[in-house]
Amino acid sequence: MDITPDEIMVFCMARQVKDGEIVAQGLATPLATAAYLLARYTHAPNLYFTSAIGQGICRQPAPLGLTTIESLWLDRSMNNVGFVRAAADMLPRLRPKEFFRPAQVDAAGNFNNLAFGKNYRRPRLRLPGSGGIPDVTTFIDDIYLYVPRHTRLTFTPHLDFLSGLGHHPARRRGAGPRYLVSDLGQFDFYTAPSGEKRMRLISYHPGVNVAQIQAHTGFELLVAADVCETPMPSAEELRLLREEIDPLGIRRLEALSGAARRDLLRQILSAEKRFSRQVSNFSNEKM
Repeated sequence: MDITPDEIMVFCMARQVKDGEIVAQGLATPLATAAYLLARYTHAPNLYFTSAIGQGICRQPAPLGLTTIESLWLDRSMNNVGFVRAAADMLPRLRPKEFFRPAQVDAAGNFNNLAFGKNYRRPRLRLPGSGGIPDVTTFIDDIYLYVPRHTRLTFTPHLDFLSGLGHHPARRRGAGPRYLVSDLGQFDFYTAPSGEKRMRLISYHPGVNVAQIQAHTGFELLVAADVCETPMPSAEELRLLREEIDPLGIRRLEALSGAARRDLLRQILSAEKRFSRQVSNFSNEKM
């Protein structure tokens, strides 16, 4: 089966979603959104969605898009409460499942989305920021992580800054991260002989082996005794993702950078504009 790493990640993430759950979508997280939609199309038709874009609760999720995504979420939401109230009041009560994308993550699942470099005021690289991550990761039980590009820069023994709470000695509430998927494999967090929760490899994606994953990781990984190759999706699941959930390939933006990302972004915007015009013309003809 011809399948790309970003597609494998979507299927792995979708399998972590259970029917009837409340799932949370952050900003600029198309891989997570595609996974939620795939779960809803297949085994989890009764999901509730909370969105940082719509800032409310939704039963009919918005399809993947760029220029139309805000209006889609706002138009479909059951209520709108604003970002601050959603993070401070609504999410602590609902305690949703959410996938976060760390820029740095350590062996205990603590992560950083603030900056690279030890000097916060003069960092080597300023990152997108933490949003509500420092708040919600202190209390929710369903913290899931995903990393589109598995490198030693991301999987590091020491964080430059701590913005997402993992299995940290300071934790008093919540369970800490349960799961992580990257473009190389799947991981859980296992209680080591020392009593600490540490990242453990549970499956490797096709074409990758355990040694390669360890070489791309800046700390020693635990490896499950029954580690195996990641199960692949069915042909119908792959069709749903490519043809109905994300025909524009928006999910691929998270796996690219630089010129490749810019070129894909232009292609998506052009295709989305043509599609929107076709929908508008069709609607006018029907009036």
